[in-house]
Amino acid sequence: MRWHKFLSTILHPIVMPTIGLLLYFFLCPIQISLREQLYFLTLAFSATYVIPLLILIFLRLSNKVSSMDLPSIKERKVPLFIMMCIFLILAKYFSLFRNVQDLAYLFYGTLLGLIAMYLIFFSGIKTSIHLLSMGSAVGFFIVFQLIYNISVLPLLVILILLSGLLASSRLYLKAHTPKEVYLGFILGLGCQLLTYYIL
Repeated sequence: MRWHKFLSTILHPIVMPTIGLLLYFFLCPIQISLREQLYFLTLAFSATYVIPLLILIFLRLSNKVSSMDLPSIKERKVPLFIMMCIFLILAKYFSLFRNVQDLAYLFYGTLLGLIAMYLIFFSGIKTSIHLLSMGSAVGFFIVFQLIYNISVLPLLVILILLSGLLASSRLYLKAHTPKEVYLGFILGLGCQLLTYYIL
């Protein structure tokens, strides 16, 4: 069980945007100064990790949620809506900078996935946010390949394998059903590709 919790923690949805940016800066063929990289990483980390974590702590302390895992659909609605707002702001912000403009795809694509997930809540399905974030990562780096015409196949294979391990962990922890983890991954992947072709 410790391994499953560890994997769920290090690949948590609020960690994945920062991991995505680190991988992007490592692989990107465009010259981006270290100062700019640190600025954008700090911005993304603050917006997608620090702020959501503080919100979750506040909701937990005020008894609005029963645990930090947000086990029910009802408990997920407010945090998910806040994340949608954050991703919209980040997407618009990154689109202003020519040298990192394609990072807007990451945030717009994830935003689209979160919106789809929110709508699916009304059918009573608690789609996996963990797997949505992994699907978004896979989808974004497929888009990255298309934009720069370079292969990142080893990274995609690693991300897909990690997605499988994460899905198994979420099932083992009884956090989701198989349908919910598959749906999360497909939404994340599909929304990234759809965003690329729309924008």
